Parts: sequence; C-alpha cells; structure tokens
Amino acid sequence: MNTARQWHTASVLPNGKVLVTGGEYTVDFDLSTTELYDPSTETWTTTSSMNYVRGSHTASILTNGKVLATGGLLSDYFYFYGAILYDPPVGNWTMINGMHYARKRHTASVLTNGKVLVTGGYNGSTPLNSVELYDPLTGTWTTTGNMNCARFSHTASVLTNGQVLITGGYNADSAINSTELYDPSTGTWKTTSSVNNARGSHSASVLQNGNVFVSGGLDNFTLNTSKLY
Repeated sequence: MNTARQWHTASVLPNGKVLVTGGEYTVDFDLSTTELYDPSTETWTTTSSMNYVRGSHTASILTNGKVLATGGLLSDYFYFYGAILYDPPVGNWTMINGMHYARKRHTASVLTNGKVLVTGGYNGSTPLNSVELYDPLTGTWTTTGNMNCARFSHTASVLTNGQVLITGGYNADSAINSTELYDPSTGTWKTTSSVNNARGSHSASVLQNGNVFVSGGLDNFTLNTSKLY
C-alpha cells in the first residue's frame, strides 16, 4: 500500500478491485486516506479520501455496489456516529445520515433484504447492546431489537437462512463466550449455544455447507482453539 495502517477495512468491489479505507498510522494518528488494489496489475492507486479520519470502523458492500462506511474512532477521545457512501464508478465519497449511536469495533452486515445491520461496539465509556438498520433505498437509519448482551470486537455472520449469528466479543474488560441470533423477520434476538472459550477479536467464517467456523481470538491469552456452529 501507499500508506502503512492498522484498524482499517478492506472490501472487494464488484469490479474485483479492493478498497482499503482509513485506519491508524500510529497512535493518535488516524487516517482518512483510501486506496484501491487492482489484482490484474498488482498495483495500488489512491482514490478520494473520506470526509473524516477514522479507524476501527466498518465498510460494507451494498447490493447496489456502493460501499457504506460507519462509525469508528476519529481520535483517542472522539467516537463517531457518522456514515458515508463510496461510489466505485465515480470514485468519491458522499456524507449520508448518521447512525443513532457513536460506536467503534462494531459489526455491519448486509442482510438478504439489502438492509445493513449494525450491532454493538464501544462508545468510549461502555460496551453497547444497541442495534440499528440502514435502508439504502430510503437512506434512513432505524433502531431494532437490542442484543441480550452488550459487546464489542465480536463477529456477525449472515447465515444461509438469513438470520445473523453473533459470537463472543468483550463486555467491559472481559472476553465473553455468549452467542445470539437475530431474526430479520421479527427484529428480535435469542441466545444460542455458547462457544467453547470466551474470546474477542476472533474470526467467524460461513462455510459452503452453512456451518460457521469460529477461530482464534483473545481472552487472557491468544487462542488457537476453534469451534463449528
């Protein structure tokens, strides 16, 4: 890349290029810059910067091909609720209506109905259990049912049945092993079987057979354990 960074996002666009956004260059130095990787030429090019610096945010590919960036950290003390859209054919960012709540280290999942489900995160003082939906057709945010457990640095996986599986994360200073399911048709949550170890900052991948592979993460120590849901 042209700029070193962590806590950024990387999204595969419909044209096959990869959009990298924001992140942190050093402590107290967040970035607004964005770059494109072209696999056909193995080269990086800069594209228009976001309106604000941000790290620990999300970037979601919408069904219309645009990229929705939400929340994140603007500095050590400013947690952001803002949202912006990137239009790949034009190569620019547009500010849109912001979320109801500022948050970082949250999740943003594109549902089968095209809406984006944002869950949890951290607002600088407490973990969040709040959840909201972005509707690309109307450009509006609405709240939906809260999670049973506040958490950040968790995972959210859209299952083959359209429900969303939340696993692990941190609640205050401790990793948790709880999991829950969101039903878009009712806007409600229910708990399901827990993962074998409390963990946050882990990964969760939906396999071709519909199972979810949860691996690694951090509790008191870095984990090498995994589990199938």
